[in-house]
Amino acid sequence: MENLAMHISNGIINGPVAALFAVIALVAMALAVHRGRQDLDDRLAPMAGLVAAFIFAVQMLNFPIFTAGVSGHLLGGALAAMLVGPWVGALCIAVVLVVQALVFGDGGVAMLGLSITNMGVIAVAVAYLLIALLLRVLPRTPAGLAVTAFVAALVSVVVAAMGFVLQYWLGGTADLGGNLAGLAGTMAVSHLFIGIGEGLITATTVVTVAKVRPDLVYALRARKPVSPASVPAVGGVR
Repeated sequence: MENLAMHISNGIINGPVAALFAVIALVAMALAVHRGRQDLDDRLAPMAGLVAAFIFAVQMLNFPIFTAGVSGHLLGGALAAMLVGPWVGALCIAVVLVVQALVFGDGGVAMLGLSITNMGVIAVAVAYLLIALLLRVLPRTPAGLAVTAFVAALVSVVVAAMGFVLQYWLGGTADLGGNLAGLAGTMAVSHLFIGIGEGLITATTVVTVAKVRPDLVYALRARKPVSPASVPAVGGVR
């Protein structure tokens, strides 16, 4: 069975630690459901479906990290946070992870709490915090939006990878070779390159949507309600 560093296979982390993060994930998703209901409207609901489908597709691209069969992949946390917000975005990623584990065997079912915490909670939270910060200081132009999306995606991927390192430190059972510092270094460097690719994809996707329908970009709506007069500054076109 292939071991996945982000989609974590059964046996990589011990039971108690997996159970702890299952509780963390359940609490986080319950909060996301509660808060996400307030965001859902006629625009956000169909966009959430499209975002989930897109994330499902990009997460199928895996990149080898360790010779033991461990690999990394694109996450989609920043893309989800920008287009549908942190609460609905976290739910989109959680749904994708559950379907992948139950239907396609991508990641262990017993390890779902770990994977959801890393990708649905940590990645989305870090991405949205950066998005909120960068949109305060960068111009609301296609270039500013692209930089925001790229940085948020890059950083969120690396931080989520460090989430796996923490989990492995707490209860790792598989031999990934070397010490914890070596594992952290390998994960950081490999996911830095993965994050660059994800940043480019996220920036391109978000800017494309913003140019056509800026009202569909949650991060822009959350910063300032979109009006006809503000569309040129946000999306670059009317």
